[in-house]
Amino acid sequence: MAAATVMIAAGLSGCTTANVLPTGEVYHNGYIIDEKALALVPTGSSREQVLLTLGTPSTTATFDGEVFYYISQTRKRPVAFMKPQLVDQQVLAIYFSKDGTVAQRANYTLKDGKVFDMISRTTPTGGKDLTFLQQILSGGAGSAANSVRNMLGFK
Repeated sequence: MAAATVMIAAGLSGCTTANVLPTGEVYHNGYIIDEKALALVPTGSSREQVLLTLGTPSTTATFDGEVFYYISQTRKRPVAFMKPQLVDQQVLAIYFSKDGTVAQRANYTLKDGKVFDMISRTTPTGGKDLTFLQQILSGGAGSAANSVRNMLGFK
């Protein structure tokens, strides 16, 4: 009987939940920076050369000079039912001068700024989000707050 118990215990000791539950997933979104391709667009390169070498940017900005942004993110989640957490983000910025040539290249990471959620396309904002009822009670809804006060007889 003792031998059978030892054999069953030894057989079951190899069973783990690692085969039942997946160990996790890693998601790579956006542009993956290729150092060889990046070397082909030094300072002074034309806008067309950047587009041919690096491809279409993730987004652009047109303030003083034009800027191309190539954005990549890495997200991980330990098991399939959990929400993916952002673990790495890189933004390659190509700044152009007035004449359309590369003036500067910069590579930004998570340490350099706020997290931008590429999936829901939202960024954190300052201030407080108030519900409709909170706005009415605080008097922040403008004429709606005054209407409710007048209906209730408050002045």
